[in-house]
Amino acid sequence: MNIGELLDRNGIVLRVSAANKRQTLAVIAEIAARTFGLDAGVTLDALTEREQAGSTGVGHGVAAPHARLTGLDRMRGVFVRLEQPVEFDSVDDQPVDLIFALFAPKDAGTEHLRALARVSRLLRQPKLREHLRQARTVDAIHALLVQDGGATARSSAA
Repeated sequence: MNIGELLDRNGIVLRVSAANKRQTLAVIAEIAARTFGLDAGVTLDALTEREQAGSTGVGHGVAAPHARLTGLDRMRGVFVRLEQPVEFDSVDDQPVDLIFALFAPKDAGTEHLRALARVSRLLRQPKLREHLRQARTVDAIHALLVQDGGATARSSAA
């Protein structure tokens, strides 16, 4: 599975304004609901429940919230870039401005974990994070994530 299979352009939103982690998760839930035909409240509850188990702030201004949801037939993703970073209880105590949220079918097995690992590996690349912060359009963000995601997949398969 590559990033292009997870993320379509409708699931990318730039210049999102949120005052805190809860508002950020609510925006992500709304985007997922609109893009994938889900219930925003159920989606927010699932994201919040996962965050209570431990922050998904992975460091360097990046978070990878995730949830398993009824109503999905495959893994899906949402990418959000915040206008101003928010506190996210990240492992490095740095606020977050780049968020790649993953949503898996309720009965997803290891596919969910593999996708999470792929996104985490991808967003560990300093140059990619810099480009994602500078990109001006949804198409540019999509191209960066799909292109670099494919390169990551190829290099990890080698």
